[in-house]
Formats: sequence, structure tokens, C-alpha cells
Amino acid sequence: MKRIVLIIVAGLASLFVSCQSGKKEKIKYEVFEVKEGNIRNTITATGTIEPVTQVEVGTQVSGTIAHLYADYNSEVKKGQLIAELDKTVLEAEYESALATYHSNQNEFAYEKKNYERQYGLYEKKLVSDSEFETSEYQYERASRALEKSCSDLVKAEQNLKYCMIYSPIDGVVISRAVDEGQTVAATFNTPKLFVIANDLREMQVVADVDEADIGQVKEGQKVIFSVDAFPDEYFEGSITQVRLEPIITSNVVTYEVVIDAPNPDLKLKPGLTANITVLIHEKENVLIFPLRALRFQPEEELEDTKVSGKVKVQAGVKETKSVWVQTAEGLVNKNVRTGISDGIYTEVLEGVKAGDQVVIGVELPEKDSGKASQKSKPGGNPLMPNMTGQRPH
Repeated sequence: MKRIVLIIVAGLASLFVSCQSGKKEKIKYEVFEVKEGNIRNTITATGTIEPVTQVEVGTQVSGTIAHLYADYNSEVKKGQLIAELDKTVLEAEYESALATYHSNQNEFAYEKKNYERQYGLYEKKLVSDSEFETSEYQYERASRALEKSCSDLVKAEQNLKYCMIYSPIDGVVISRAVDEGQTVAATFNTPKLFVIANDLREMQVVADVDEADIGQVKEGQKVIFSVDAFPDEYFEGSITQVRLEPIITSNVVTYEVVIDAPNPDLKLKPGLTANITVLIHEKENVLIFPLRALRFQPEEELEDTKVSGKVKVQAGVKETKSVWVQTAEGLVNKNVRTGISDGIYTEVLEGVKAGDQVVIGVELPEKDSGKASQKSKPGGNPLMPNMTGQRPH
């Protein structure tokens, strides 16, 4: 008898467990409450930090570097002597040109007097035409020779002055390409001796923007950028120039964009790589919700599982975009009109109001999902969505 009772109890327990396991778990939706927020549309690119004014100082004459009066990081003034070439050869050329000039000057004076004397005699018919023409020819030749020697003297004098290299601007020497005793040749190209930056407190970023994004870039737009030397700091600037010349590298077309970069603390060094974020559009205190809400479809998400509650479609103007809103009666499909987007959130212009619970997905049971859903952690770029960072400098 006891055995029969145990079998009945075991059967009832098995039936109870079977019924419990057959029940479908209630579907839970992942929702987002429509609220006011700030939304920004941005593009990113990389560039290089450069001085606003940078001058390469060279030499127009060949020779040997005799003295250097400036080095790396030297602060120089406009007109300051920064280098000197050996003058031995050029001084000899100048002296030779000067001697030739004086000789031609004497020759010209003699031929001029001879011509004037022959002219007077020719007027009185005391010399032949041939003698007069000869004196006239020699006078003209002496005049041309004097003019040439004068030009040669000016050239030799100027070449001698070119041995003294002066700074063309106020600034800082950021590069030195020669050493004392080194020979420089100015035959075809001007040899580079120094690179001088005018003011390192006023820098610029020259960035390469992809052709797909260049149409959105305009002068005056705000830019936030960072450099690897200071990974936790962000610097602020604005676009001052969008260059029209395309740069083609391996069939990739980019355009150079110039961004002003004030550098009062002298943290930005020439040549640093800058990661820039250009603010294309910005709206504050507007209604937003995640872009995921536009992609949610109950019938696709749930498949064989029924949606609890009645699903109703809101009547109105037909739109290409709609969202599902969770209400007490169930899910309601509403047409919406959206504005700008930052790739994660979108601005909503009409269709839903603040406080509405838009569905962005289905929460899977914990035993099936294997892990809790993860939320985005805040980052550092102040122009990226849902991110906070150190205040730009």
C-alpha cells in the first residue's frame, strides 16, 4: 500500500514539474526613456602640429661654414647674425671686380676725351671718316665695358654680403642642418641651414580629411584634438582654412584642413600627431533616443514567442521611420521624424514625447544570456556622444 502511495506522489511531483517547465516566461523589453539631452554630429581625422609661420633659412652662395651663432631652440631676432661663410674666395672676387672697374673707368675717361677731340677735328674736316669712326667705336666699347664691370662689382659685393646669414624673422630655431666646417653648394638648389618658427605660442594643425567627409567641413567650425604626448588632455581650436588641392595617396583622396591651435603653455611641439574631432552640428536640450529603437521589430525579435498585450499601430501620416513604445496596454508603434544623429543617439522632432518608454531590444533570461547586459562606459572625448572628459585647453 505504501509503495502505491509513493508512486502516486512521485507521479504528481513529476507532473507538477513538467507543468512548471512548460510555462513560458514573461517577455521583458529593454526600454529607453525619451529625455532631453545634447547631441553632436562629428567627424574625425588625423593631422600634424605645425608652427603658423615657419621659414627655411638658406644661403645663395657656395662656401664653407666658418661660424654658427645659433643652435637648436635658440631665440633669434629679425636681422640677427646666425651664421657666417668663409669669405676668402669671395673677397678675392670682389677685389678683382673692383680693380677691373677702376681700370675700365680709366679706359672710359681716356676714350671719351679722344672721341671728343676727334669729333672737333672731324667737324673741321681735319681727320678722315675712318679715324673718327674708330674713335667713336672705341668710346662706345669703353662705355659698355665700364657698365659691365660696374655690374660685376655690384654682384661681387652682394655675394660677399651673402656670406653673412641673418635671421629673416623673430622666432625660435627648431632645426639646424649644418655644422661649422661643412661645405654647402648653392649650384642648383638653395642649401637649407636653419628652420625658424615665428611664434610657438600660435600653432596650427594641418589635418587630412577624407573626401567622404570634406563636404561637411566649413571654416569656423569648432575642433577638439588630442596628442599622444598628453593623452589625458584635450585642446580646442577652430577651422581657419579648407584647402582645395586634393592629395592622392594609393588612390585615397584627402583634403588638407588647417586648424588654429593656441599654445600658451608651449605644450604642443612641432611635428606631433593630432587626433582631431570636428563638430559638424550641435544641439542642446533636445529630445533624444538610441538609434537601436528604429531597428527594433517585435516579430523579428521574438519569433515564436508571443508579445504580451495587444500591439496597435498609431494612425497618421505614413513615415519611413517608426518606434515601438511600451505602454500599459502593450506595445504601440508610433511614426517619428528624426533630426541629426551622432551614430548612437538621434534627435527626435515629433512622434514621441519626453518620458515615453521606447523599446530598444528584448531582455533575454539570465540563464540563456549567460551574462548581464553591459552598458557603455564614459570616455574622454568631450565631442563624442555620452562621453565626458577633461575640459579642453
